[in-house]
Amino acid sequence: MKRSFNPPGGSFPQEGGHRKSKKTVGIILALVLLLTCVVSGCGKKPGSAGEVNVYNWGGPYIDESIFKDFEKETGIKVNYSEYQNNEEMYALLRMGGSNTDVIFPSDYMVARLIEEGMLEELDFSNIPNYSLIDDAFKNLEYDPQGRYSVAYMTGTVGLIYNSAMISEELTSWSSLFDDSYSGQILMFDNQRDAFGIALKYLGYSQNTIDETEIREAYDLLVGQRPVLQAYVMDQIFDKMEAGEAAIGPYYAGDYLIMRETNEDLVFVRPVEGSNRFVDAMCITKGAKNKTNAEIFIDFMCCTDICIANMEITCYASANTEAAEQYGADMDPDDYEIMFASDETLANCDVFTHLPADILALYDQLWVQLKR
Repeated sequence: MKRSFNPPGGSFPQEGGHRKSKKTVGIILALVLLLTCVVSGCGKKPGSAGEVNVYNWGGPYIDESIFKDFEKETGIKVNYSEYQNNEEMYALLRMGGSNTDVIFPSDYMVARLIEEGMLEELDFSNIPNYSLIDDAFKNLEYDPQGRYSVAYMTGTVGLIYNSAMISEELTSWSSLFDDSYSGQILMFDNQRDAFGIALKYLGYSQNTIDETEIREAYDLLVGQRPVLQAYVMDQIFDKMEAGEAAIGPYYAGDYLIMRETNEDLVFVRPVEGSNRFVDAMCITKGAKNKTNAEIFIDFMCCTDICIANMEITCYASANTEAAEQYGADMDPDDYEIMFASDETLANCDVFTHLPADILALYDQLWVQLKR
């Protein structure tokens, strides 16, 4: 069953929904949420106040229109900012340069932040909607006791290529190292994904701690540099949508968004296998607004809020009910891209937290690669 958002002093009734077109569903969801508030008389509740600082992936990776509903219901103001990758977020936190409460790290980064004492334990009495999160996303390797994180979205990495620029069907990571596409290839601008692709292409685990294998992957990436157009993160949208590049690796949900602008784009998970990620919601150590942050996470677990966020991101929510409703009438091919099958996932690695000496090696090699 659906669970309503119940902040102190009020409730936020929920409505169901299905995926139609991105623009249509977005409008419908916004109207439904607004009408629900009007009918139920919800609004700012006595005793609710303050703010919450939310630091999330760019992309977009959340429906920012829901902040108004959250603020109206709780009286808690949302201050929102973005980062491009886990390493950027981690570096900012380590330097103490970010006044954040809620962050959205990926699996392996959650484990690192826990190990280094950078996260607060969650008070789940403030997060009753945690019961809506699928058990498959609880107590995972990165947070085995389930004390520090609540799963948000999951997805996979694959190749995106422009069929108007590349006539052949691509099936392998080898295309990213093929000089026949020189000047038209994009590559991840973060070390874990870039090395992960090279390792997978070479037949190694993306979580290897074998220095010889990692250095072999480094040599492959060095050899790739002359054929690259650029290292990218969010910049891939403009380049692929505009036909300024022919091929690049990226996340499945972002492909579905890019394709709305450029129908020539194709997504494929390479035969060598790929990466599956789980991004989670966590609270930073010493957060000034911890209770507000937990109330925000609870709100983010609501079924309709999860549906609204799936509509914007095209990633699969960890909320079982929301995922079932959203996927009910999707095109089968799009469904497999967004909700990968067990067979597909069996050929994917989930990044794990690596030992300190291996992380240092990654840092060293990445700096050398980017010189």
